[in-house]
Amino acid sequence: MTPVHHKIGEQRSAAHCLLLPRFSLFVLLLAGSAAHAAEAARSYYVEPGTYGTQRESDPPAYVANVGSTLKNSLTWLDSGAEYRLRYEYRDDDIRRLDATDIDNLLLLRTRAWIGIKEVLDPLRFAFELTDSRERLTQFPSDNRNVNEMEFIQGYAELHFTDVLGPDPRGNARPLVMRAGRMAFEALDRRLVGRNEWRNTSNSFSGVRVQLGNDDNNWAVEAWSLHPLTRLLEAVDKPNLDVRFDAVIAHWRPWSPALTLEPFYFRLRQQASAANGFRQRDLLAPALRLYGHLADSAVNYDISLMKQHGSDGGQPVDARSLTAEIGYTWRNHAWRPRLSAFYGYASGDENPNDNRSERFERFFGFARPWSADDYFVYENLHAPKLKLELQPFSGVRLEIGYNWYRLASATDRFANLLAGTAANRDRTGKSGSDMGQNLDLRLRFNPLPHVQTTLGYSALRIGDFTSARQLAATGNTTDDSDFFYAEFVWRWFE
Repeated sequence: MTPVHHKIGEQRSAAHCLLLPRFSLFVLLLAGSAAHAAEAARSYYVEPGTYGTQRESDPPAYVANVGSTLKNSLTWLDSGAEYRLRYEYRDDDIRRLDATDIDNLLLLRTRAWIGIKEVLDPLRFAFELTDSRERLTQFPSDNRNVNEMEFIQGYAELHFTDVLGPDPRGNARPLVMRAGRMAFEALDRRLVGRNEWRNTSNSFSGVRVQLGNDDNNWAVEAWSLHPLTRLLEAVDKPNLDVRFDAVIAHWRPWSPALTLEPFYFRLRQQASAANGFRQRDLLAPALRLYGHLADSAVNYDISLMKQHGSDGGQPVDARSLTAEIGYTWRNHAWRPRLSAFYGYASGDENPNDNRSERFERFFGFARPWSADDYFVYENLHAPKLKLELQPFSGVRLEIGYNWYRLASATDRFANLLAGTAANRDRTGKSGSDMGQNLDLRLRFNPLPHVQTTLGYSALRIGDFTSARQLAATGNTTDDSDFFYAEFVWRWFE
């Protein structure tokens, strides 16, 4: 669901208006300003404000309406193009079995969008093409970085502008039904995301229905999807052995202080000799609540999930919690924001009890967990501190400190040592300290249509990480360093 943002202009007038024409103009300007303010006030949507949780818009931010942007008659056409170039330098990448090698990596990604609306309403269409490639690396390519010439979206949509009548503030409540390929983000992106940091995108095939949108006081969305298997040079295929169903409700009852999002996920995985999967049926009720307090100086965001069902014949009992509170000095020129975050996802407590407590992270965006992309949403304790600054117009600086520990010392650190069995100590004797991280990120726009990001992340590895490296390879890495420079060009700003 696409957030709707309105720009409210400020109108200034002289304190004393002596002439009637000037007074009339002043009245008209006030009336116009009030009308814009009233229009903005009609929307119930409140942006969460918490770090890394803002969903990619639908359609994506690089897309614009051609008629509105170019002042022509093509108001039925949405279009956009984006090119991203990112250089990465990694020293002692703990995800690799041979972590001592330095990796210099150049990532290239091109995206294009075509959307047709209002001509054949309620029938609409949209297509998004992506081309993801890599250069320079000495390591074999994988589908995290490479997915050549692929339609990650291609769907038909039935769009009914208003059903059930308007909400209490007069906003129309649309009904949207989509079928085909689609890539989207939901909730805080930690469970369902396009994964914008990665060079390739999460994409699905199936059906998605939305009743209402972000303007409304309540909305509901539901889907039944198969994830696409990303193939490096061939056409992606829906994985029919995996089915992902969900229902999400959005309730914005009365003020920016509270938005409630109860939701329910179900993930089913069919085992067969061909796919090598375990038989799985995971059911996950959950609740998210967020809001702004103290005239928006304080914001909070809390999510809880319980998972049950079966995994490979074992009963499942897993859970997660994320919580963040932040304070923004709104009257300071740099608008500093200081936030404290804690994330927890359960791990398997006993490898021998025929019971699984490992949290399933679904199809989420890993980037909010760590700037170096080493840590993911499973078997995790993750306290964080983040400082965000805007020292100049169009410039953002972020400084973060993160500490990562295993929720269960007998379960795995997912990305360590290429995900091999060496990333787990079933005895628990390796401890639970995965490491501590300091990260810096600077974002600015040096030229029209160009967005630039510079980042650095330093990981001081913990006892568990070094112990498992030593057990697997006979060596341990030094602390891991990661630097990147990213440039994004968009056809439409």
